[in-house]
This record gives sequence, C-alpha cells and structure tokens, in this order.
Amino acid sequence: MSDTYFILGGARSGKSRRALALAEAIGPNRLFLATAEASDDEMASRIARHQEERGDGWSTMETPLDLVPALAGIDPAIDVCLVDCLTVWLSNLMHYEREVASATRELCAQLAKMPIPIVLVSNEIGLGLVPETPLGRRFRDAQGRLNQEVARHCHRVEFIAAGLPIRLKG
Repeated sequence: MSDTYFILGGARSGKSRRALALAEAIGPNRLFLATAEASDDEMASRIARHQEERGDGWSTMETPLDLVPALAGIDPAIDVCLVDCLTVWLSNLMHYEREVASATRELCAQLAKMPIPIVLVSNEIGLGLVPETPLGRRFRDAQGRLNQEVARHCHRVEFIAAGLPIRLKG
C-alpha cells in the first residue's frame, strides 16, 4: 500500500491548491481524477478554472461516478493520483441513486490496494448551519460518514483553513 493523503476543508479554503502542491512534490507523472460534471455554465467555468490552475504535467480522467474502477485501472507508470473531489462524487452518487455505503466501502478497500500515492480532496460541510431540507441533512450526514471512513484509511489527513494546513493525522 502506498501513501494516501486526505485534504479536507470548507469552500474556497485552499484545499485544492494544497492537494496540487502535495501531488506536484511527489512526482512529474500525475493523474487528476475529476468527479465534477459540467451540468451548467457556472460549473463549466469552475472546471475550466481548475484545469488552468493545474497547468502542465497532468493527465485528466473524468470519473463522476465510477471512481473505484478508475483508481483500480491506473497505469503503474503514474507517480501520483489526485482525486478532486469526494464531495462532488458523493453528490453524483446520491443524484443517480447509487448505494453510498457500499461505494464508500469499495473506495476504502481500493485505497488499501493502491500501488501509488493518492491525494484525495473533500469538503468538511458539518461545521455550518443545519440544512433546512431533509435532502440537505441526508447529504450532510452522508458526507460526514464518508469523510470519517476515508480518514480512517488514509496515512495523512490535513484540514485546510484560510489556506493553512492543519495536520490531523500522520
């Protein structure tokens, strides 16, 4: 099993920037697993901005739902893989009515088998207000459970606040 890094934080906290820096320090042959879908103009703009921030040296694979098979199929010549982000992946799973608990178990089992370093990004959404709707509360709870399970299976966990990393584990 290779090193796994889990980067958590709120919206616009600097977590993606931190994850990019970690991955770039690991090696030059990098794979970005993107979970977002360009479902509207605003999301397409966000995706384009993230692509610009990555710059050269990255291969990209879009995997909005099938994250585990994508991880399992990574070419061993890759130095590091960055998954951005688990929050969007979870949202996709819930939107397409996939089984979240089993997908989480499969993800954690795959992380244990990875022969290369993996950097995962996720949002910490449980620090704010209680969501107003049942769907919002269900999502918040599922995100919290997903983050706990992934953190348990990662070597290093960092929380990003105001662009500053706070090491939680490792």
